[in-house]
Amino acid sequence: MNWAEFLKTMGKLPVINTENLFAGVFDPTGIEVQISRWNKAGKIIQLKRGMYLFAETYRKIEVYDPYISAILKKPSYISMEKALEYHNLIPEAVTVYTSVTTKRKGRFVSKAGIFDYRHIRKSLFWGYTAVTVNKQTAFIASCEKAILDYFYVKRLNISLDYLYELRLQNVKKINIEKLFEYARRFKKPKMLYVAQVITEYNTLSRIGEKTL
Repeated sequence: MNWAEFLKTMGKLPVINTENLFAGVFDPTGIEVQISRWNKAGKIIQLKRGMYLFAETYRKIEVYDPYISAILKKPSYISMEKALEYHNLIPEAVTVYTSVTTKRKGRFVSKAGIFDYRHIRKSLFWGYTAVTVNKQTAFIASCEKAILDYFYVKRLNISLDYLYELRLQNVKKINIEKLFEYARRFKKPKMLYVAQVITEYNTLSRIGEKTL
């Protein structure tokens, strides 16, 4: 098997999973050696063992980065800082794709980006929606769940000063009723307090907008 054949057959896939290569698509003889060579040559990028991405020069379709996050560790959904950026609740661009998972925590670093995973209990694995781009599906936390996950997973103490330092913005997007509903599902008094402080910040932000 040569590179041209491989690219023609697999080029339209957003991500290459070597399990597919061994499932009758190619003769497995020598494929691992070829994959290793192409990786070293920069033609493909290793995301993790057995999972690769075509280098940008050879891609036939645009890869949706949140999709990579979804398939590197299952089940998982993007939350915390990256989800806050996605919902435009913070002004800064976030380079790390942070997700929560019911599996072990972990991190994958490659030329494709940094994908970080934080563990969360199965009972708290909810509050996200599926987003599909170019037939590639990712899972992203809602505004309310993302900010609650942020304080819960990181074990941070919340205050108005902290939210101002975080530069939380566009707080109108946060559904306060849903925020409290979600906070109660954590079954932790601290999370209700988080919801209360965010509500106060929300109110102050709206008053500030009216006085401008």
